[in-house]
Amino acid sequence: MATRMWRLEYPNSVVFDEMHFGRFASMYIRRTFFFDVHPPLGKLIIAFGAYLGDFSGNFTWERIGTDYPSAVPVWYLRLFPALFGSLLVPLTYQTTVELGYNHWTATLAGGMVLFENSLVTQSRFLLIDSFLLFFILATLLCLLKFWRLKQSPFSPWWWAWLAGTGAMLACACSVKYVGVFTVLLVGGMIFHELWKLVGDKRLSVHDLTSHFLARAGLLAVLPVLLYLLLFHLHLELANRSGPHDEMMTSAFQATLEGGLSRITKSQPVSIAYGSQITLRHTHGMFLGRPCWLHSHLSTYPVRYHDNRGSSAQQQVTCYSFKDINNWWIVKDPGRTTLYVDDPPKLIHHGDIIQLVHGTSSRALNSHNVAAPLSPYSQEVTCYIDYNISLPAQNLWRVELVDSADEGDTWKSIQSHIRLVHVNTSAALKVSGLQLPDWGFHQLEVVSDRVIQQEPTIWNVEEHKYTQVDQADVVGNNEETFNQATYEDTMDDQPLMGFLGKFAELQWKMLSTNKELQQEHKYSSSPAEWPLMERGVAYWLHPRTNAQIHFMGNPLVWWSGVVGILGYLALLGVFLVRRRRACFDMDDESWQRYILTGELVLGGWVLHYVPFFLMERTLFLHHYLPALVFKILLLAVMVENIHTHVLRWPIHRNVFSALCAVWVTCIYFTYRKFAPLTYGNSDLSADEVTDLKWLESWDLLIQVL
Repeated sequence: MATRMWRLEYPNSVVFDEMHFGRFASMYIRRTFFFDVHPPLGKLIIAFGAYLGDFSGNFTWERIGTDYPSAVPVWYLRLFPALFGSLLVPLTYQTTVELGYNHWTATLAGGMVLFENSLVTQSRFLLIDSFLLFFILATLLCLLKFWRLKQSPFSPWWWAWLAGTGAMLACACSVKYVGVFTVLLVGGMIFHELWKLVGDKRLSVHDLTSHFLARAGLLAVLPVLLYLLLFHLHLELANRSGPHDEMMTSAFQATLEGGLSRITKSQPVSIAYGSQITLRHTHGMFLGRPCWLHSHLSTYPVRYHDNRGSSAQQQVTCYSFKDINNWWIVKDPGRTTLYVDDPPKLIHHGDIIQLVHGTSSRALNSHNVAAPLSPYSQEVTCYIDYNISLPAQNLWRVELVDSADEGDTWKSIQSHIRLVHVNTSAALKVSGLQLPDWGFHQLEVVSDRVIQQEPTIWNVEEHKYTQVDQADVVGNNEETFNQATYEDTMDDQPLMGFLGKFAELQWKMLSTNKELQQEHKYSSSPAEWPLMERGVAYWLHPRTNAQIHFMGNPLVWWSGVVGILGYLALLGVFLVRRRRACFDMDDESWQRYILTGELVLGGWVLHYVPFFLMERTLFLHHYLPALVFKILLLAVMVENIHTHVLRWPIHRNVFSALCAVWVTCIYFTYRKFAPLTYGNSDLSADEVTDLKWLESWDLLIQVL
């Protein structure tokens, strides 16, 4: 524990992603909703440390390098990442033993984890990777313990280790979605095991069914239930309105205390002719931000950038901020009045409406003129009568997307709708393109003949019933509008339930994860990871060259590549020799060697190769789960070479001596790079340069 816990409160300033995870801990303490691409368990554990340290949550975590005030319990905040990181060492040891290797091999594996600089760095700060690695290794350990009891099926310990495997799987997936790769690994191994059981004629159909149901219940149902339980805890703790509300739909926001729910709680539910509404783009976060249907008095330019002519009508956009110009009045095309009848005349699926802009009194319009940035779609405007041959086409049909589930009445918050232009059968859509200066960089709104797509879905967010003193006057001042009577309010409506919120949150997390493609100075490609060609700068002292740079122990990383290649080479040689009836191992050792390949090498492949398919921004620390598998494989390869390759005692003695030198070099390499791990040494420029073993390592040198 000393390598992880030593001077844990240093540096007393924000390090790398502490800026994010510390902020999330603060929001948990204040019970404020927040959005993050990772599941909640890691953040919940950090928040528990903050709670133990009596943290009030009143720190802004604005940027890397910001000093912590005395009110921030830095030691408690970093305690659990360091504790879980420390437990990786005994977990690695015990997992190696359970694989069937001797205690010297287990000690070697644990020692490499102990003196692996990247694992030390990642464990000492408010980061969640140490939790992920702990639960991945704990899953392997429980699975191996379960397999050791295959001769005692359905015994109490058999059930306990099987349930432990499922629980640790759920925890791994609840820290980061990388845990899904562990699910695939365990799932493949369990399928292989069941296939062997099917071929065991000693087992009856009843026995096989019991084996299958036990594994399905504890390795599938139990993890799902635990995963749901952790999200339920997350949503219960973070139940107040906060800065991330607008990432979610209006229906989700309405469940949070304060914020939108405070505005909408007493508003009418059903939309009627004469309703005043704001229309939010329901899936606006696919654009990276929410937006509302908006218009202003500015008109489209006479000619667009490509010299196409426009209608020069009033602009309609999607605006990312709440504004008075986001309000529209739902008008009955057959009447000139804009007030709500008493009782209200409700709008249903398929009804025809006009939308009148609240401040300009012009109706939402579309026509067969190409949109400014999307020439294959139609321009959307607020119609200005220029007394020329361009008639108004301002009728829209309301189509409820979820009418089968929610009924055919258009409702605020709850109903997702499409507005289909009657004249052209094109749906109102946000293209996602940003207008130039003349459009104030707001988002382009068009009408598109491809109706069935997410960018055409809207929902009413804010809603008022109004009546006017002069029913035949359009666009009266806001002071002349009075609330009409109504009975159904949002107070009477059921809020979105847990499963609905869970489903929306999952979809948002997965879709946002795929969109993380920002350029970053220290990002790297998976091809650079095995040889550690690039690190990541975590922290730099403001006045010296003392710094924390995320990078591993080069000897461990580079030796690990040799271990993988060595395993594959020996596997090929052994297979050929066994084919020729030359058995270098007894059956037990051979089965252990194959299991090592399936579980450990397979784990490395599953936790590494999928990153080549990801288009998001990646960093070296994404390789850490694969690194743990690589360390396990390297350690067991040392024993296999010593036991099954080297035949003569003198060869084994020389190999043991070389291994002792190699292990000693690993320790001294850890010590050499410790200043970059702990950031506690004021390095000179020459000392920093001396640590730059590869030209691609971007270590920082300040001009002092």
